[in-house]
Amino acid sequence: MARDWTEFEDEAIVTDYFAMLAKELREEPYSKTAHRRSLKRLLDHRSDGSIEFKHQNISAIMIELGYPYVSGYKPRLNYQGRLARAVKARLEVDRGLVAAVSHAVDAKPYAVDLTDMTGRVEEPPDALDVTARDRQRSDWSPRVARSAVDYLERESRNQALGRSGEIFAVEFERARLREAGRERLARQVDHVAVSRGDGLGYDILSFEEDGSDRVIEVKTTRFGKETPFFVSRNELGVSKTRPEYHLYRVFAYPSRPRLYILRGPLDRVCRLEPTHYVARCAV
Repeated sequence: MARDWTEFEDEAIVTDYFAMLAKELREEPYSKTAHRRSLKRLLDHRSDGSIEFKHQNISAIMIELGYPYVSGYKPRLNYQGRLARAVKARLEVDRGLVAAVSHAVDAKPYAVDLTDMTGRVEEPPDALDVTARDRQRSDWSPRVARSAVDYLERESRNQALGRSGEIFAVEFERARLREAGRERLARQVDHVAVSRGDGLGYDILSFEEDGSDRVIEVKTTRFGKETPFFVSRNELGVSKTRPEYHLYRVFAYPSRPRLYILRGPLDRVCRLEPTHYVARCAV
């Protein structure tokens, strides 16, 4: 039977995780292996797999709190409440990390290499879930209350980042059509968010190889593939009424930009959670 982690071990791994995240946000090179080796000296004979699992738990907690996570540590939701409390407590005192997150979500992106565009597409991330055994544990925490500032939502309002991601997606579409031998269609790809303005519920009007329409909404993040994104009621409505609708999720932009593609109504391909309500007096 696996031994529970101690409070000291939780604090040690959270401290190490935050050190990696701070370096990643500043785009400084670091080695996950080297960090793990140093960390193991502080832990009670924990295996590499156990440490990896705990890192993934921290990733899930960071996302729940509205923060970015360390790329490569895919979030795992079955975390313990004590670990979540350790993460929140560390965030309250680690002003350096919070400042690095704040700078990252507001920064203007730098120019990226737009060659080899069709090699940038990946499969969507797997759905995040927990097992029935995890839910039965008395110490399992299904959610953690969000922080006062949701930095992921704040990043979604970074207009410079969003526009740059749209341009990246336009170039991907043109490269995709050219690779299929449809040069004329490639030249007709329309960045409608610029040519017609925002409000259509999508950003790009492109084409399938047979010439039929492909409408594309683009969502861009600097952070990892599993970072959630935000959609408006208009965008959701368009996704449900336009059978040619696609959502392009551009991630790791601009440091190592790639994208994945979701096709069809967003309420079928995503798990949607309400985050805002408009309230009007009813009495």
